[in-house]
Amino acid sequence: MTWNANPLRDKRDKRLPRIAGPSSLVIFGVTGDLARTKLMPAVYDLANRGLLPPGFSLVGFARRDWEHQDFGKQVHDAVRQHARTPFSEGTWRQLSEGFRFVPGDFSDDNAFDELERTVRELDEKQGTGGNHAFYLSIPPSFFDVVCKQLARSGLAEPENEDQWRRVVIEKPFGHDLASARELNAVVEDIFPADSIFRIDHYLGKETVQNIMALRFANQMFEPMWNAHYVDHVQITMAEDIGIGGRAGYYDGIGAARDVIQNHLLQLLALVAMEEPVSFDAADLRAEKEKVLSAVRLPQDLGEHTARGQYAAGWAGGVQVPGYLEEDGIAPDSTTETYAAIRLDIDTRRWAGVPFYLRTGKRLGRRVTEVAVVFKRAPHLPFESTATEELGQNALVIRVQPDEGVTIRFGSKVPGTAMEVRDVTMDFGYGYSFTEESPEAYERLILDVLLGDPPLFPRHEEVELSWKILDPIEEFWAANGKPEPYGSGSWGPASADEMLARDGRTWRMP
Repeated sequence: MTWNANPLRDKRDKRLPRIAGPSSLVIFGVTGDLARTKLMPAVYDLANRGLLPPGFSLVGFARRDWEHQDFGKQVHDAVRQHARTPFSEGTWRQLSEGFRFVPGDFSDDNAFDELERTVRELDEKQGTGGNHAFYLSIPPSFFDVVCKQLARSGLAEPENEDQWRRVVIEKPFGHDLASARELNAVVEDIFPADSIFRIDHYLGKETVQNIMALRFANQMFEPMWNAHYVDHVQITMAEDIGIGGRAGYYDGIGAARDVIQNHLLQLLALVAMEEPVSFDAADLRAEKEKVLSAVRLPQDLGEHTARGQYAAGWAGGVQVPGYLEEDGIAPDSTTETYAAIRLDIDTRRWAGVPFYLRTGKRLGRRVTEVAVVFKRAPHLPFESTATEELGQNALVIRVQPDEGVTIRFGSKVPGTAMEVRDVTMDFGYGYSFTEESPEAYERLILDVLLGDPPLFPRHEEVELSWKILDPIEEFWAANGKPEPYGSGSWGPASADEMLARDGRTWRMP
């Protein structure tokens, strides 16, 4: 047996910039907020960094009576408002030559026939080479009809083996295990498994990828990354905003389906997985699937889960309405805006180490972090008064907004007395590297065009995640309503009680 001494290396030299080949990106739902604030600016930023080919094309599809130039203006406005890199007239002129717009409804055969003609024209005039990615920035209820239209019109099938067609799907991928399987069947009936890219934009963030670098490129952490030294792990995604104008999407979905099923369980898998043989997609996914397969739910879901719903209060210095007072929300809605759960992982590495996952809206501040909290030293040769302010060692990976890593440990306070207190060592991307971290969608769109799938969950991961969450959702549906919590707080009292039963407390991010 041979061992790969450094799994961070792979067959390509990662130091060289990866530049996409001839291709186009077709966006369905191009008038939506995601396309305007993330996708179109990301395409421009990639072009501005020289990572797209000269003949790259961007095609919009929507129910609008637009000409190509009208679509170009929409892209221009989105880029000016949301792009990360400075505006360059040269980049814009070259990129805008490949803009096309096709008006139509998803059920309109003629519109998809026109889209097929547009794609063929781009192959001839822009040199896109028959390589096209279809981004479904649309509700899951339309996946079926759009995929079938792509198949009917011949858009889903490349003309020869040197060309490719790929489909990109945004979350939520189903609302439970059964619906996820139905969607998987629909999409995989038309596109091969390796041509389906399920977007989880959190996996495109530099700090999320740094979890793997932190663990597997450094000898100092791996010996402690197990049940012998780790007391528990907390994974938090907190938002300080409410639902905004997303009532139609959010109500009936809730915090657990919206965040825990995808973002937080993916973070759990990256933190808990074994070292992959390589960072190729198949090897990385295999290790994540092993973790998700080993997740065990607590026996008493009433004691080890919590859910809440934000009430009216003060947040960010202004008075805000409660969830039930938001426009479009029924006054008797039982949708949770806060969810916290305990999970255990039945593996040798993690036996007895609880993983606490929490997410919520209208919380104290916007933050996403992974906190690995270590056990206390088995013996402290100090007087008890010397360590009164000493907590547990912790390694905290900050995903957003201040990307970086903090290590908390005990140190002697200057002076004649022996007093030990918590201090921190901090690494921040912003001041440690001259390069600015790319926006997550830049990385993910480029990976789609390159056909590089490690950061995209396969349907096995999606289904395993639903297997974990479905019993919790069923328990909540049968047991009352979510508990109100004040806007600007850190969630309902039941979440604090959940950890208190285990003799622990939530970290203050």
